[in-house]
Amino acid sequence: MTVEVGSLAPDFELRDQHGTPVRLSGHRGRKIVLIFYPFAFSSVCHGELSAVRDGLVATLPDDVQILAVSVDSIFAQRAWADGEGYTFPLLSDFWPHGQVARAYGVFDDDRGVARRGTFIIDGEGVVRWCVVNPIPEARDIAEYRTALAGLS
Repeated sequence: MTVEVGSLAPDFELRDQHGTPVRLSGHRGRKIVLIFYPFAFSSVCHGELSAVRDGLVATLPDDVQILAVSVDSIFAQRAWADGEGYTFPLLSDFWPHGQVARAYGVFDDDRGVARRGTFIIDGEGVVRWCVVNPIPEARDIAEYRTALAGLS
């Protein structure tokens, strides 16, 4: 079951593309756009994260942090981030495999990957907005802007 709007976001600690531990609760006081995606180097994921890089990151206020999560290893995340110029954290939910995606209710057991789920979490750690799309269907980042504007 997907984490519901109004509930406390499950805390987690994952390593980013540089191997640095990132804990969700370590970002209290900031809004988080938590983006789950299936795989690095896949075409739809590339389109989505490039849209985040090109059309969202530069326009965000300082109190908003993007965190992107997939089941890829930190090594794949690093190669992809370096090659594409993704400056936001790409977090590895590699082992235990998909544990964080499962906690948020977006893990696809049949495929072994995260579905396309996005959660906007306020500064107190409460989920204020979410969308979950089927794996082949890209999300619209304009919806992220609208949801974040509603939190201001």
